Amino acid sequence: MNKLIINANSREKRFALVKNGEVEKIYIEQPDQQSLVGNIYFGIVEKVIPGMNAAFVNFGEEMSGFLQKDKLASYVLSEDENKANRMISSYVHQGEKLLVQVEKDAAGTKGARLTGIIELQGENLVYMPQGKYIAVSKKADSTDTRNKWREFASHVKMPEEGLIFRTESLKQTEEAIMRELEQQRVQYAQMTKSMSAMKKPGLVHSRDYFFEQAVAALLSFENGEVVTDCLEFKKRIQHHITEGKEIKFYSGKDHIFSFYKIEQEIERLLKRLVWLEKGAYMVIDQAEALTMIDVNTGKFSGKTDLRDTIMKTNLNAAVEAARQIRLRDLAGIILIDFIDMKSNTDRENVLKLIQKELLQDERRTRIVGFTELGILQLTRKKTKQSMAETLTENCWTCGGTGQVLSTETVAYRLERALWEYKNSDYEEIHVAATKAVINHFSGEADIHKLRLEKALGFKIKFSVSDAAKPFYEILKVGASTEHG
Repeated sequence: MNKLIINANSREKRFALVKNGEVEKIYIEQPDQQSLVGNIYFGIVEKVIPGMNAAFVNFGEEMSGFLQKDKLASYVLSEDENKANRMISSYVHQGEKLLVQVEKDAAGTKGARLTGIIELQGENLVYMPQGKYIAVSKKADSTDTRNKWREFASHVKMPEEGLIFRTESLKQTEEAIMRELEQQRVQYAQMTKSMSAMKKPGLVHSRDYFFEQAVAALLSFENGEVVTDCLEFKKRIQHHITEGKEIKFYSGKDHIFSFYKIEQEIERLLKRLVWLEKGAYMVIDQAEALTMIDVNTGKFSGKTDLRDTIMKTNLNAAVEAARQIRLRDLAGIILIDFIDMKSNTDRENVLKLIQKELLQDERRTRIVGFTELGILQLTRKKTKQSMAETLTENCWTCGGTGQVLSTETVAYRLERALWEYKNSDYEEIHVAATKAVINHFSGEADIHKLRLEKALGFKIKFSVSDAAKPFYEILKVGASTEHG
């Protein structure tokens, strides 16, 4: 059975998509690492670089963003047939004010990648006020359906506008689509009005990325159930529940991810070693520039010959590698070192299988092919941090050669552990934790700690641990030590 399990009652929000008993996707969003992708900002052009045909834009974040010529509205709307050969200075100048949207988060020393072609996401439409473009979902069942919506768009849109009809729109009436389009036009007008009132660069509109991702996961299956531990989130997502699906509120004693064994899956996804069938395994190593996946037969030996062993291991590894790439949200350059295959036919079979498995991936992936050394090269578009980057940090106890759970992650785990004592008869729970975990858990002036104590019905008392890594331990539960 398909299940969408949503943990939204704490600051770190997470969901897991389970299809046919197997975890297909895990999405984690921490407040301090929330993606800016899709957010819209008022920006000011700081510098135009003709040699790069790009500009750097101050949009109110720590680092300036990078904006290429073909992402400028003035370029897209230009009727000049020779515009591709003109320099960026023909379309934008230093000090110019404009609305920009984040396409890719900043990473390392690289600032965010921006676009001036604003996209407003609706349930049925993606509206581009200056996109000059019409597209219909590739999932449209026929050419007639695509042509119908293209013709409709050409009649209702302004010349400079762009419309993308999402899969959900194909079942809607023209009246419903028009209502949504008018709402999006009003929304954009409000943004431009807000921008004109701003004196310095900053945020104009932010997307609720977690909610959007959860809805997208819900729409990816036809029958199943949604389970969430947050009543407010349940109300928000309720109107996306269609026939064949149901939504439930989880109020069990165990944490929702523990109850559905998702926590165990996350722990496995943070390990380098991934076991395959019959003792074979893969080792996954993430570096800043690329990810390496190394396949090994281990103790597995085929029933017939060495080639049989190698092929079975490599085919199993192809399926699992595609799954691990999705679940860990690996991106950039990915190299898979399959066990050496002498036959081109064998390589082709492995290649076809991994291509098939990666079709399930919502992120754009390009398979380059095998190198002369037999290593499969592929690239996957990066829009956010991988799971390991989100949940771990360089370990100060080993000089950065290994990783431990971050302070934030441990603090959120403590928060979830304490939720399991809700509605108990305990008056106080005593916790030992490292100072950084206590500070992050409690918040400024103990705002988060006080909120949690009120919600759970007991006091939380801390003692400082001198552990060498982010740590907590629940030492004692019972009556308050403040009595008598």
